Amino acid sequence: MCARHGKILRRSLATMRCNYKGSLSCYFTSFFCHNQQWSARSDGLKASDITRVRGIAHAIAEPDTVHVAPAGFKEVEVLTPKRLLKIYAQLAKSRLTILVVLTAMSGVALSPLPATVPILLSTAVGTALCSASANTLNQLQEIPYDAQMARTRQRPLVRRAISPLHAAGFAAVTGVAGPAVLWFMASPTTACLGVANIVLYAAAYTWMKRKSVSNTWVGAVVGGIPPVMGWTACGGKILPSADYPIHLFLPSFLTETPLDMSMIDNPFGAFALFMLLYSWQFPHFNSLSHFIRGSYAQAGYKMLCVLDPQKNALVALRHSLLLVPICSILFPLSGLTTWAFAITSLVPNAICVRGSWVWWRRCGEKEARVSFQNYLWYLPVMLALMMVHKQGLEWRRWVGMQDEVPTDGADIPKP
Repeated sequence: MCARHGKILRRSLATMRCNYKGSLSCYFTSFFCHNQQWSARSDGLKASDITRVRGIAHAIAEPDTVHVAPAGFKEVEVLTPKRLLKIYAQLAKSRLTILVVLTAMSGVALSPLPATVPILLSTAVGTALCSASANTLNQLQEIPYDAQMARTRQRPLVRRAISPLHAAGFAAVTGVAGPAVLWFMASPTTACLGVANIVLYAAAYTWMKRKSVSNTWVGAVVGGIPPVMGWTACGGKILPSADYPIHLFLPSFLTETPLDMSMIDNPFGAFALFMLLYSWQFPHFNSLSHFIRGSYAQAGYKMLCVLDPQKNALVALRHSLLLVPICSILFPLSGLTTWAFAITSLVPNAICVRGSWVWWRRCGEKEARVSFQNYLWYLPVMLALMMVHKQGLEWRRWVGMQDEVPTDGADIPKP
């Protein structure tokens, strides 16, 4: 048997030397040193011929094993500037980064302190760079696990579209540039929050995903920090002090004290923004994780949706209920919005709480998808309502439905 296979191999090699004289030595070098080694050439040896000879060689070495030669090879992508930018966007998880930047901008928009265009742009750019660094470091650590999940198999590092060293360089550059932009253009507090978010996400959260279900709570803290970064970028403080006390804005029917607009800038506003994003993470992520829990189980992640799907839905329901007092009590009490927001926010909250309740009762994939869809529109709707009901912002005056309030008593017509 071995003699017959050896005769076949010698005959094949002799035929190839005759037809493609001199091409083997050329292709030996290009195979290892050129990016396009898998592409067919009209003036040299084809990849299919190399595959056929390798198959014969393997058959001789292991005669009892059935070898199936691959039909072909995927051509290696050349890293053009356009493809490189696309890979960088995938490393940064562009859609997640956009969401992070938008939540940071909500902190700037809802802050009672004035914000300039440079502050707005630098906060957006710095936050985006910090998010890109954290997401890239996360993917660098999860290459073998991403390869096991269908939803993550096409990530750049898994399919080897970019080397780990290149990705690490990208993470280092963005991880330094992001906090630097925030430090010099916004505030040192904002830069420290950006660094804290990178460490929490890339180190604590990523490590805990394979150790404990508590990783979801750490991830929620990461999601709650960006609006606080927007708050501090405008000059707001996050810790109370004698010069910066906490002030509560009670409804007008409970107090006779006139509204003091200067007291809106207090740490209670930053806490309200953090709590909104923190609690929103649970119904949003838990519902998403429910219908992809098979992938998490396959990769070995310790997620609540894998270990206890019923409790996973219960945690989402708890935070759905917690969002009701956050919106209807905490925000008006902090002074960020008027008390009218307490009423208008009840409608979207009621819709989302009902969806979470149905999901918890039935614990089905269809109900989880409905809850996930609810919390996709929930956040932008709530942020828009907050802007409509922002304390001190007179929309009727903006659209011309109300005249400017005169500041000089001489301009007031006498009866």
